[in-house]
Amino acid sequence: MFLKGKTAIVTGSTSGIGLAYARAFAAEGANVMINGFGDAAAIEDARAALEHASGAMALYDPADMTRPDQIAAMVDRAARELGGADIVVNNAGIQHVSPIEDFPDDRFEAIVQIVLTSAWYMMKAAVPHMKRAGWGRIISTGSAHSLVASPNKSAYVMAKHGIAGLTKTIALETATHGITVNCISPGYVWTQLVENQIPDTMASRGMTREQVMNDVLLAAQPTKEFVTPEQVAALAVFLCRDEAKSITGANLSVDGGWTAA
Repeated sequence: MFLKGKTAIVTGSTSGIGLAYARAFAAEGANVMINGFGDAAAIEDARAALEHASGAMALYDPADMTRPDQIAAMVDRAARELGGADIVVNNAGIQHVSPIEDFPDDRFEAIVQIVLTSAWYMMKAAVPHMKRAGWGRIISTGSAHSLVASPNKSAYVMAKHGIAGLTKTIALETATHGITVNCISPGYVWTQLVENQIPDTMASRGMTREQVMNDVLLAAQPTKEFVTPEQVAALAVFLCRDEAKSITGANLSVDGGWTAA
């Protein structure tokens, strides 16, 4: 359990990829702070399970990723109650699909704030703690859309490209302080959110489940296999190891070959 004594903060971690990150860090002994929205009882079950796995502490913080003051307060709380802000994972995100001329302004603003701006504020709050400790790992969930574009996803693609650029910049700023800054860019990941989209797509397009999965969701993914949350989380854990300390400023694809072309 090589992360014993370290503290990880993961935004958007009450389900899906974020919860997989939290579980992977807990399995290595880290204190974990989770964040996000959802059913209170389910969140408490997840928090308790993290403590059981880690033998350390796990806390939940409901910080709103559109509120810089709440973001800073969450990082300070982790330092105060869990002993540090050693690992920060920027994972919170939302999506909206629409041609630009029909894209609602409020959805555009929300996507940019939650995906990109919140990551900037998380880094701003966490870097001083990491510099004092002489060690830190900042990891952001990018996307294949941090490297390539798809139509009707202008806000999301813009924000994820921003994550890639922010990663490079803060990596350079912190390179001599024992801090690494990277982003992991998955392709389509098999989560409950994706699974829930399949029946509607089947009905609207007159397709079978297999056709939706292979010809719609996995059309751009050469392996024709979904990435799993655990595969993404495993890479995040590796980035925290001493063997990965020279990996910084990188955008690491986990996309079944989507961006290889």
